Amino acid sequence: MRIVVCRAEDIAVLERFMPSHSVDGSHGARFARQEAGDSSYLIPWLDGLPVGHAEVRWTGCEAPEVRAVQPGCPELNGLFVWPASLRSRGIGTALVRAAEEQALARGTGLMGLGVGDDNPTAARLYARLGYRPTVPYVDRWAYLDVDGVRQECADPCVFLVKDLSSGPLDVKPA
Repeated sequence: MRIVVCRAEDIAVLERFMPSHSVDGSHGARFARQEAGDSSYLIPWLDGLPVGHAEVRWTGCEAPEVRAVQPGCPELNGLFVWPASLRSRGIGTALVRAAEEQALARGTGLMGLGVGDDNPTAARLYARLGYRPTVPYVDRWAYLDVDGVRQECADPCVFLVKDLSSGPLDVKPA
């Protein structure tokens, strides 16, 4: 597996293999933020196919609750591994590590990410990787349903932060 920053020619392939229905989290929107310098859109490739994605938002989390407590902390957003049969095989961990390496290369000493209250599996992974809870918040997002109608969502989450000063590859035993 290799993890690379998304290229313009990857967008069509991503949409074909992992269609996005999110309004501002679509592959095109993430790539546009990357092109504007606001993020890095990381894509893991396995056997020539994309198997997930993660966006490092250098501008931080949009939630005001998080901005108040963690101003300037980059956010790892939209971490996703697909198909589901590839989950729990190290791809998510590799994406987190790649994001941390990018942050260190930029001279950033922190990395943050949100985890839904309904996602204990991801919460355990992030805790094992050294992320600690800082503030509860509500993640607000929208998607287009099968009829093309915009649907609004609000998910209770916790924003987790890791101090990268000891390096990005610290992994505690499971």
